[in-house]
Amino acid sequence: MGKDMRTLTVRKLDHGTIARLKARARLRGHSLEADLRELLIQSARQPLILDALAEADRIAAMTPRDVPQTDSVVLLRAGGGR
Repeated sequence: MGKDMRTLTVRKLDHGTIARLKARARLRGHSLEADLRELLIQSARQPLILDALAEADRIAAMTPRDVPQTDSVVLLRAGGGR
């Protein structure tokens, strides 16, 4: 790992949650720390739904309002998704 690693402390987790996380790590053959690290890394790589919604709004704003649009469901049912 790189030299510039930080420590993260998570407070106020109930005992049941911690027990389930420990069991999950144990089943995967990992330490709790390693399993949580991987979980956090994967989660941080996932795009936020708000990012996707903002992109959809940006694309929609490029569509002229006076041009009729065909619903994508209609296009897919007509075979346009192949």
